[in-house]
Amino acid sequence: MSSSSTIVMPGDRIAAIEEVAKSKRVILGPGLRRLDETVVATKAGPLRHKEPNTFWVDNYQRRYVPARGDLVVGIVKAKAGDQFRVDIGSADMASISYLSFESATKKNRPDLNPGDLIYARVLVASADVEPELVCVNSNGKRGKLGILADGFFFKCSLNLGRLLLRENCPALAALKRQLPYEIAVGVNGRIWVKAQALRETVALANSILALEQAGYAEIDKVCDNLDGFMEHRISF
Repeated sequence: MSSSSTIVMPGDRIAAIEEVAKSKRVILGPGLRRLDETVVATKAGPLRHKEPNTFWVDNYQRRYVPARGDLVVGIVKAKAGDQFRVDIGSADMASISYLSFESATKKNRPDLNPGDLIYARVLVASADVEPELVCVNSNGKRGKLGILADGFFFKCSLNLGRLLLRENCPALAALKRQLPYEIAVGVNGRIWVKAQALRETVALANSILALEQAGYAEIDKVCDNLDGFMEHRISF
């Protein structure tokens, strides 16, 4: 993932992305919008790029704005017919159908109740309709998506969520050297972790939150000290 320091402002035309789009399919994330044949920025911040052709603007906003393809951790709030209402931290509630889970049928529905956590992907994101989620990939398989049982849930900044989701994140690799764990990171600033014991789970969460002030350039340096930090937290 690129750590370029190119700064864009709302209304700026991004010619570099337009050039790539001439020969390849590009995915525009938060902070970017296509207007006919042009691509413009809708937020201020560093322009980011993830291979193969995904672009977005890192904006230090407080409220999450859904974008198609985003991975999010949601809280089930209610059931409405064949849909579940899910809080993903955006201005509007999201919805997910019971058929959006692996192997779900009318007779085999997911056992979801208010307060349950799910790890989902944003399927529909528009200013005109509420966000729609799915817990399966294009092949109908759940992969890492689905209901999050047990574990520990906490919130972080939207920036930290994106840092942790970058491919081969050094922070998660450093923590993995200390103990086995499961994790679900949402770009909506929500994280779920689960280790073998409660003390390890809490130590893991505290270690992740220690990265809160790290940026793309600093996170690699911070990770050099994570091993000792985790050892202290677990033995405390």
